Amino acid sequence: MNAKTPGNTPGDFPGDTPGPREQIAGLNFAMLLIGPDMAIREVNPAGEDLLGASASRFTGRALLDCLELAEPRFRDSIEDPEAQLVARGLDAVVGDRRLRVNLTVSALPSHPGWRIVTLSDASQGERFEEQERRPALRGPAVLAHEIKNPLAAIRGAAQLLARKAGDSEAKLTTLIRDEVDRIAQLIDRMQRLGRERPDPLAPFNLHGAVHRALETVRLTSAPDLTWREEFDPSLPLVLASEGALVQVLVNLLANARDAAMLPHPHEFAPQVAIRTRFASGLAMRVMRLGRSVRLPIEVQVSDNGPGIDPALADHIFEPFVSSKANGQGLGLALVQKLVRDMGGRVSHERDHQAGWTHFRVHLPVAR
Repeated sequence: MNAKTPGNTPGDFPGDTPGPREQIAGLNFAMLLIGPDMAIREVNPAGEDLLGASASRFTGRALLDCLELAEPRFRDSIEDPEAQLVARGLDAVVGDRRLRVNLTVSALPSHPGWRIVTLSDASQGERFEEQERRPALRGPAVLAHEIKNPLAAIRGAAQLLARKAGDSEAKLTTLIRDEVDRIAQLIDRMQRLGRERPDPLAPFNLHGAVHRALETVRLTSAPDLTWREEFDPSLPLVLASEGALVQVLVNLLANARDAAMLPHPHEFAPQVAIRTRFASGLAMRVMRLGRSVRLPIEVQVSDNGPGIDPALADHIFEPFVSSKANGQGLGLALVQKLVRDMGGRVSHERDHQAGWTHFRVHLPVAR
């Protein structure tokens, strides 16, 4: 073969060629080394992200205690020391989360009984690929433009009538103006969904946007709602639109606040939590311009409300889909559009065991 391989010729690459450990640490999917006793021996950084804890928490524990598979035949296959397994879309409990995972098991011929297990979040990848394929929402923008002109005329006519009307009629003209304003606000949100030119991106401190959003939502929140904050002060600058990110977080925090205050069968004290972290091994499995998208900065907004109707869970980011009694179904659609415009991704997960709903926004680092 004429092709060069790294390290064959001095000077091919600056610095030392990455060793096996560095290469494994750079993988964007979870990789676990399993010993002959079925215990986890090593976990790469992406594995820590997927399992939700550091490698030290899992090293030495049995694989099937950390990875609970719904189908017995796969559990039996994994326990076979000679098994070679490739499976997609398995329902599993990984750490404290319910996921749909892609799984491979490979035996190491040089070390009998030892195996390599890889895991990736199948449902997350499918959701993000679907978001990439989803066309721009031009329909709402066209409809909004056609509706706003007659609305302005109706409001103007109501103002003229109010000048000539008595007290009894004034209530009706006020009602007309208020309803026109409400519809106009709805139309504005629809126009934002259809806008194709995103806001410019720039580096900034993520926590400034987080605090602005928190202050906005807390002003209109009930005093008996508990707010929990867990921030990583060492996060690097994020590459995004600060104004758009504040809008995203205001929408997510307001939704979490409303959900936490809903009647709950177990009568938990209502709580909303916001958390930031650096997910070092996380890369969204979406192809853009022929490369995977690495989005290590994560903002998580969570609530302990009753959760979203399971029938709507796969459609909550679509326009006009809402689990609220009087919801318009535009808030989360706008959240998804704004996050996508910033090159990020947003996802939803319900942790049934813990009774929490999580929305996660993943964004790129400013370089």
